Parts: sequence; C-alpha cells; structure tokens
Amino acid sequence: MILNGDALTILPTLPAASVDIVVTDPPFAIEFSGTPANYNRNDANVIEGYHEISQSEYPAFTRSWVQEAWRVLKPNGCMYIVSGWSNLNDILTAVKEVGFTTVNHVIWQFQFGVFTRNKYVSSHYHVLFVVKNPRHYTYHLECRHPLSERTKDGRSANYADREDVWYIPREFWPGQKKTATKLPEALVEKILAYSSSPGDVVLDPFLGSGTVGVVAQRMGRRWIGIEIVDAYAEFAADRVKA
Repeated sequence: MILNGDALTILPTLPAASVDIVVTDPPFAIEFSGTPANYNRNDANVIEGYHEISQSEYPAFTRSWVQEAWRVLKPNGCMYIVSGWSNLNDILTAVKEVGFTTVNHVIWQFQFGVFTRNKYVSSHYHVLFVVKNPRHYTYHLECRHPLSERTKDGRSANYADREDVWYIPREFWPGQKKTATKLPEALVEKILAYSSSPGDVVLDPFLGSGTVGVVAQRMGRRWIGIEIVDAYAEFAADRVKA
C-alpha cells in the first residue's frame, strides 16, 4: 500500500505497534538533486521532484520520524536505516535518544563513487540495524545459507554472508525512467530475509522508487510505503503492478 504525502504527517496516523520492520533510505540533507552532475546520467530519464531536507532542519526532522518509527514498531520490531556519512551523526543521535539499540552498523559497499580530486572517493553507505528490544527480535540465522555450506575456497558461506561489510552493486537502468536515488533489490532482499518473516508488515516512510514495496510483495510480506513526491509515488505504484 502506498500513502502519498509527508511522512511526518502520515506516520502519526498509523496504529501503534502495527509494524514488524522498517526499511528506509531517508533524505541525506546534502543538497542532492540526482542530476547528470551526480551520476553522469541523462536528465531526461530522471523523474524530477526529489525532496531534500536542509541541514538546519535535519536533526529535528530525523528525531521526528525516528520517534514515530519507534511508536509504530511492535515490541520485537526492528529498523534498517540507509545513510550517507555526512549527517549520520544526526541519525545516530536520534536512534539513541529515542531508545533503539544498535545491533549492527553495516557498511554497504558499491561499485563506484562520485569522482574526487582532493579527497578519497566515497563508495559506501551506512546501514544501521536497530531494535526496540535487544533480547527479542527476528533474526533468521540460516535463511540464505545453512551453517554447513561452504564456499568454493572452503569458507563458511553462512559466515561470509553475515559479515558486516556487504558488497552489493548499484543497479543500472540505462535508457529507462528512474528516480534520483534507488536501493538495489538485492540489498532489500537480504535485509528482509534475515529480519522478517512471510506475512510481516514492512514500512518504508520514504518509499522513493518503490524498491522496498516491490521486494516485500515478492517475498510474501505486507507493506506500507509513504512518499511525498507525487511522481515518485506513481512510479513506485507502476513498478509494484509490473
């Protein structure tokens, strides 16, 4: 289900303790636009309207939606937040002040970053795995690889899959319509496999291109996506239908 509107307005209308897992990629507050300058892309294929948050508003904005995430999550619920490094401190502060416990701080490494000349190229995002109750939350140990499985070089496939640095390439959609940013389906699939079960309710307060909804539906989860940009909500709805 897609709810078209402002997350800070819609989240308070959702019932308390009604969601099993939140998976989201909130605005980064870095004056991002998704134009060709960012990714050497044809702007005719990028759907306009990316909704950014100013740095001055970001701490209060983050605290507001994280507080609502806590309210709507069930007592054994968890949340995954994808973030860049620039304003990660605001997310970490909000998560701690609201009462979440951080289980893992995962690094998602991808295959390219924006070219730089006077600093290192940033080719990773942070993925925070946080829970309401550190003694009671969903985690399926062998959902992707049994403990007995071995890689070609003899390593434990289960152990390798659960290390906290994930190399998952970004998706390329050459010549196709796209939103300014989008999570790869493989990232969401991994998260939902480990931290949710069929029939669970998945929430993404910043749905964007709709990847969380697409993957949740394919994996037999119920889902709610909130998106403030009309064109993005329509794009996400079309992806889900397809």
